[in-house]
Amino acid sequence: MFRNNYDNDSVTFSPQGRIFQVEYAQEAVKQGSVVVGIVSKTHAVLAALKRNAEELSSYQKKIIEIDTHYGIALAGLASDARVLSNFMKQQSLASRLTYDRPMQLADITARIGDRAQINTQQYGKRPYGVGLLIAGVDATGPHLFEFQPSGVTQEMVACGIGARSQMARTYLERNLEQFEGSNREELIRHALRALKESLSQDKELTVDNTSLGVVGTGDAKERFRLFEGTEIQSWLETTFENQGSTQEGEGMDVDK
Repeated sequence: MFRNNYDNDSVTFSPQGRIFQVEYAQEAVKQGSVVVGIVSKTHAVLAALKRNAEELSSYQKKIIEIDTHYGIALAGLASDARVLSNFMKQQSLASRLTYDRPMQLADITARIGDRAQINTQQYGKRPYGVGLLIAGVDATGPHLFEFQPSGVTQEMVACGIGARSQMARTYLERNLEQFEGSNREELIRHALRALKESLSQDKELTVDNTSLGVVGTGDAKERFRLFEGTEIQSWLETTFENQGSTQEGEGMDVDK
C-alpha cells in the first residue's frame, strides 16, 4: 500500500494527479455487498443484499429511510453511511420546518457531495468510505442518484454498486429500455433479477438477506417503504419461481 508518501493524507496529489486515499475509499465501496437502484416514470426502487458476519449475528442494515419521499442504499463502511444519513435527515427536517416542503433530491445529493469533497481539501480528514444510491420522488418525479466517496454525484436511470456489481450493471444495461414504462411490480422484479446476477452460483436471495425500498409518485403515489423478511417472500417466489430462491442461504461477511 506504500505510495511514496503520497497516500499519507487526502489533500496531496501524486505526480500522476491521483489522490490515493480517495481511491482507497472507493475500494471500500467495491468490497461492500451489492445494492441496485432503478427508476421508471412512476416509481423508484432500491434492492440490497445484506450480509452477516457469522451465523450468530444479525444482518447488516443496507437501506435507510431518510424522509417520507426518499431513502438510501449503502455499500461500504456502514458507520460512514450512518453519519451521512443523519446529516441528510437533519437537512430534510430543516427544509420542512423552514419552508414547509420536502427537500428536492438533487439538492440533498449536492449537499452530501459538497460535504464529502471538503474532506479532500482539509488536512487531517479522510474521505467517506461508502457509496450511496439515493432514490425517491419530488415535485419533478422519481429520481435515482449515485454518490461516490470523492464527492462526485450523478443522476442515473439504473445503477449498481458494491462487490460484483458489474454483473448487476450488465443486466441493467441489457434491459434499460424496459425500465421507463415499467410499473411497480415489474420494476421490483427487475431489481431482484439484477441483484441475483451479482451472486455466486452457490448463493441465493432469501427473505433473510434481501431488502427492498419502494416509493411512487403521481397516480401511483406512495411514501418510501422498506420491505424485509416475510414481506418480500411473494416477490422472491414470483421472480424466481423455478430457481428455489427462497431457500435458506448461507451467511456472509458484513460490510466493513
